[in-house]
Amino acid sequence: MEPLFELSLQLPAAGSRELLRELHRQLHAAILDGRLRPGARLPATRALAQRLGVSRNTMLAAYDLLLSEGYLVARPGAGTYVADTLPASRRGRAPRTAAPTEAGTPRRDPRLVPPRVPGADLPPTLQQRPARDDFRVGLPDASALPFDIWRRLSDRALRRIARGGGEAAQYADPRGQPALREAIARHVSFTRAVGCGADDIVVTAGAQQAFGLLARVLVVPGRTVVAVEQLSYPSLREALAAAGAKVVPVPTDAEGLCVDRLPAEARVVCVTPSHQFPTGVAMSTPRRAALLAFARERQAVVIEDDYDSEFRFAGRPLDALQTLDRADSVCYVGTFSKSLFPALRLGFVVAPPWARAALVRMRELADWHSPVLGQDALADFIAEGHLVRHIRRMRKVYGERRLALLEALVRHGADLFEAIPSQAGLHLSARLHAPLRADLLARRAAEAGIALAPLSRYALDPHAADVPEGLAFGYGLIEAARIDDAIRRVAQLARAG
Repeated sequence: MEPLFELSLQLPAAGSRELLRELHRQLHAAILDGRLRPGARLPATRALAQRLGVSRNTMLAAYDLLLSEGYLVARPGAGTYVADTLPASRRGRAPRTAAPTEAGTPRRDPRLVPPRVPGADLPPTLQQRPARDDFRVGLPDASALPFDIWRRLSDRALRRIARGGGEAAQYADPRGQPALREAIARHVSFTRAVGCGADDIVVTAGAQQAFGLLARVLVVPGRTVVAVEQLSYPSLREALAAAGAKVVPVPTDAEGLCVDRLPAEARVVCVTPSHQFPTGVAMSTPRRAALLAFARERQAVVIEDDYDSEFRFAGRPLDALQTLDRADSVCYVGTFSKSLFPALRLGFVVAPPWARAALVRMRELADWHSPVLGQDALADFIAEGHLVRHIRRMRKVYGERRLALLEALVRHGADLFEAIPSQAGLHLSARLHAPLRADLLARRAAEAGIALAPLSRYALDPHAADVPEGLAFGYGLIEAARIDDAIRRVAQLARAG
């Protein structure tokens, strides 16, 4: 017998693009404000779809989204229920109602306003816009991109759609354009020895969406323990926390992640093994083997972020974890934000077979797919060899800047800076030996028109004993000719105390 469902829903007309979003929003709001109480059984999707006058696929999508967010639970053979325990980020939150002021103007309930963290409203790469010398981390030099080639390929992609008629302009495959997935598979197989085919690839809107989709697939809100490197990419941690994960920091050292410090209950482990972010160290071969053994024995999943491994300046590149994996434990994440430009918003996941369908479903629910024009242009850019040539050219440019940075650190601050050994990437980190703390030095440098970041900015716990006092120097945006003078001024500020 179907449960009673007296909830009043005001939905747009059938066929509206806002129908799924509005259905999800109203059901979500009803759960939060208690109209749908914990443990309440919901009607079957077919029955509720008929009652509301929507397609069953739309109803299924709304339920799936609430299930993935932890607001609903499915009990095989019994139906779908409101979760007894809501995700931690929502638990105990007051309904989103506006309180009138004395003048009658609505104002936000102060209980709903989270405490403000200085600078937290912007990603680290956008928190400073210096007037002169820019050492921000994670930003490539887009001015060197062959935009004439990109423009030609974009025009070709547009003509291809125009020739294809109406069908070519409709919604596309949530996995990504077939030509792009094929091009990515060949590229990573050649450059990183990642064994994969087009069917293993899910195209995403950059690495950040990849992290968000993986979080929604892998995390059970309030239960899943996720291990991250103590120093790590903040937006990765935030994506996992937003999905309800219990995020636990694990220290790193000169060999990368300290695998012996992983909590036994960790079911997801996030690492940057080729070029640890932000220290730059590479995970040693024994540590890689130990991590894969941990994942195999504990049935854990490893998220491997290989974000800027293309830019290697010395030494033989170590194999990707995905290459060494024999138990389908690794989800390999890549992006074109560093090798090309961040505004492109294209990345990918090489997913093991068991995760692929769920990832595609989450992508479909999130935004269906990335813009087809950009995907098609990138597919041709890779297939015609332009990406490999651009990376080769930029490796030389970044190598010159890296060398200038290393020389400047020795010339002007041998007593202040100790470069952390690193053979790849778009930035270099250094320990600071000065009376001034790194965060204060970074603040004074910003006042002097020099943007750089303290390593503590990337720590889950900035005050933890294993967080080194140091700075990260990105060299994607600063010209080699400006590096020496900029480091000289940073050294002067450090000595001034």
